[in-house]
Amino acid sequence: MRFLLMRSILIHPCGGSIINVRSTTTSAQYVASRSRDPVFEKLMDKYKNLLKVIAIQDLILANPTADPPSLSIDFLSRLSQKLHLNRGAASFLRKYPHIFHVLYDPVKAEPFCRLTDVALEISRQEALAITAYLSHVVDRLVRLLSMSISKSIPLRAVFKVWRELGLPDDFEDSVISKNPHLFKLSDGHEPNTHILELVQEEEKRLEFEAAVEKWRVVECSKEDCCVDRTELQFSFKHSYPPGMRLSKTFKAKVKEWQRLPYVGPYEDMVGKKKYRSGVMGIEKRAVAIAHEFLSLTVEKMVEVEKISHFRKCFGIDLNIRDLFLDHPGMFYMSTKGKRHTVFLREAYERGRLIDPNPVYDARRKLLDLVLLGRHAALSESGNTSMSEQE
Repeated sequence: MRFLLMRSILIHPCGGSIINVRSTTTSAQYVASRSRDPVFEKLMDKYKNLLKVIAIQDLILANPTADPPSLSIDFLSRLSQKLHLNRGAASFLRKYPHIFHVLYDPVKAEPFCRLTDVALEISRQEALAITAYLSHVVDRLVRLLSMSISKSIPLRAVFKVWRELGLPDDFEDSVISKNPHLFKLSDGHEPNTHILELVQEEEKRLEFEAAVEKWRVVECSKEDCCVDRTELQFSFKHSYPPGMRLSKTFKAKVKEWQRLPYVGPYEDMVGKKKYRSGVMGIEKRAVAIAHEFLSLTVEKMVEVEKISHFRKCFGIDLNIRDLFLDHPGMFYMSTKGKRHTVFLREAYERGRLIDPNPVYDARRKLLDLVLLGRHAALSESGNTSMSEQE
């Protein structure tokens, strides 16, 4: 069994430098020992069924032979295990009558499903929101490439997070091909692989400001700011799960870590590997990159497995999952739905984004339909009737 060391930040008694110490534990124990946040756990409990709904929705919309788009129940049943539809495709579809219509085709003598008008409209609203904010989409992709050491990323990695980044499903044509002054596709080292490269002046890249910088500016400008501005220079916003006990020693370690200098996510690492903050400075840069990556996503969340595909591109030599667990004040990792999903803590309040966007709003509408389940969409008084998912 692979072992890892639980990370703890300590001050070296001789030179005042930061060193890394861990207590031995298994990977599974490290995940299980994290402090739970009931708000994020409840949100992820809702999302796990939403993700299944989205997967089926994408399959339906991807069928070009039907008008309106539809899908055979028999075909969907063959994918039940892959989609984690434990009680079968037909049973899952009938749980969400506000999203799926289950019909019978007398010609083919088989049942099929299609999206309801409401679900189709929500899908249309999301597509329109993405199109309307296409300039923001381009900016996100440029920023993503700018964080890469080589200013290039395997195209398959981008495909892993196209929805999280709010990219249109035809982004190869609508974003990459239409912006040849920014992007270039080249052949990869392996057969049938492509590399997405950034074609941009050095000066343009240096104009980027990380999301955390905006928070620092806001904090500094507050009249009641009691933190020294020099302490904020390398700090990140922290908030912890309810009930998580913070000892004085732990608080002191975090405070020292906050002061630690590091190379920003958009700065080049060339010639800076012997940075004065040493190994911990490199680790903090990895944290900064993960923070910025999540800030670029539509919902400020992503599956850990997906972001791990960018580890080598970003020059991160650490285990991404452990990185999130090591910083519970910045990230929250849930294991609901047979996947590890990480949230940017500061972006959420009471289970919702503090600063929502049109794409997020459209996706929340679909989540609302998931939460309705079999219940009536409207009560007799005309008010929406919401219930927790079974």
